[in-house]
Amino acid sequence: MSETGLEPDTDQLMVHIREFSRRVKLSGTAEELESFRYLQAQIAGYGYDTQLVQHDAFISLPGRARVIVGGRMLPCITHSMSVSTPGVSAELLYVGEGTAAEFSAAKVAGKIVLVDGIATEEVAALASAAGAIGQLHISPNEHLYEMCVSPVWGSPSQHTRPNLPSTVICSVPNDVGAELRRRCELGEAVNVSIQTEVDTGWRKTPLLVAELSSLAGKADEPFVLFSGHHDTWHYGVMDNGGANATMLETARLLAAHRGEWRRGLRICFWSGHSHGRYSGSAWYADEYWNELEQRCIAHINVDSTGGEGASVLTNSGVVDELKAVAFDAVEAISGQKHAGRRHGRAADQSFWGIGIPSMFGSLSHQPPGPVKMLTALGWWWHTPHDTIEHIDPKNLVRDTGIVLRVLRQLLTSPILPYDYTAYASAFADEIAHLKQQLGDRLDISALQTGVSALRDNAASLLATSKSVTDAEASRINAALVRASRRLVPLNYTTGERFHHDSALPHPAWPSLEGIRQLARHPEGSAELPFYAVHARQTRNRISHALREANAELEAVLI
Repeated sequence: MSETGLEPDTDQLMVHIREFSRRVKLSGTAEELESFRYLQAQIAGYGYDTQLVQHDAFISLPGRARVIVGGRMLPCITHSMSVSTPGVSAELLYVGEGTAAEFSAAKVAGKIVLVDGIATEEVAALASAAGAIGQLHISPNEHLYEMCVSPVWGSPSQHTRPNLPSTVICSVPNDVGAELRRRCELGEAVNVSIQTEVDTGWRKTPLLVAELSSLAGKADEPFVLFSGHHDTWHYGVMDNGGANATMLETARLLAAHRGEWRRGLRICFWSGHSHGRYSGSAWYADEYWNELEQRCIAHINVDSTGGEGASVLTNSGVVDELKAVAFDAVEAISGQKHAGRRHGRAADQSFWGIGIPSMFGSLSHQPPGPVKMLTALGWWWHTPHDTIEHIDPKNLVRDTGIVLRVLRQLLTSPILPYDYTAYASAFADEIAHLKQQLGDRLDISALQTGVSALRDNAASLLATSKSVTDAEASRINAALVRASRRLVPLNYTTGERFHHDSALPHPAWPSLEGIRQLARHPEGSAELPFYAVHARQTRNRISHALREANAELEAVLI
């Protein structure tokens, strides 16, 4: 028995795993919906109110593909959101790993580019912008990895639809690709023909919402959002069957200790993660924006738990203000020291614009290997080999235990465990570095003042929160949530709260980018005054958000 009284049951977890190993769950298919009904029946049996929603989503399911070189048909797959075509032919041009610099140095218009590595949305965006008509990716090994290559987060609008890939995209195994690369590097003219069938369009997809209030909860009480996707590539027993088993077992155990809760729990199982670029969570964020903004105190996402050989527990993503919660859970369950890594632009993290602090995504990882991969989730990830033999029951229990500990703390803590001193320290470092780069181009002392005040206010709040009445705790928690609505978007968005940023990689603190652009622009440039206009507006937006967050905290310190 764990010190929390919550101990995951191996047999219960593996019952779910065996169920999830029965079906391929492509987004919007009958098989997926049947599996969603299993989720609904299980979680309703634990006492949760459930709703199985059907909503429109822009989904792309890869079909058959052919890559032909010199009359020889190569082993290949195409990708979600690739262009579907009866056939294109062009000269092959090698562009290394397909970085922005490599595309800038090559004349790729009208060509099919040969790229080292798994297909990504970033390369698709660069290739499309450069005028390539196709992409051929060289897998890092003999396996072919299913990928969604849309740079658009969620379903596209009329404004983001033009950003979808305009290229036909396939992947080939490493040995096949290495031979093509060798021929290109020798200067040989290599002509490639590609045919793809990709079923892309709007369709209904399921979304399961399960909710349980605290025993004393009112209709509008705050809640923790706990989520993971259910759609899969192939059988997807680890990704995301492992996490779905974790979610069900966590829901069962937490419900049995509902008397301890101080706030409610809402659990969402998404579709469209794999084939719609997080279309389910993005739709939910948009559709329920007001409710989430008013009531959601944190978002815990889980992905690919219990993988065979997944011995590294130190590298999962977490926002600065919840790092201590992650540190405690990971060390208590595994003995490892969490590194507090920033979130990447992934894992159904569709709620940063609303201002909801978040944790995790993939939780346990493989040790570093000799082959450069896109993820550390195992060689079988996103392949037909993601089957039940790659689930380690002990790792699944361990990972579930970490998630249980995190959720229990968020559900039961009298004061929400946000540490905005950690946030302020990280932001202060970023601003100090930026000020050094700026020189006298722009005065950002207001940002330094605002972050310094945030650190002081957060520290004072931590000190006064150790002994408070329930009424005082409620006031403090409400202030912390209101402050988070100002602060989370600064850390993880470009500043737009009501539209999702792209799915492309983002820098740390992307809200600062307008100021960074001014700092990077060369002195003496005639363009500099234009950059200064945008930089001032960026500074003012951030300064305003800091001032509003400080006002919320100061109001409960008086």
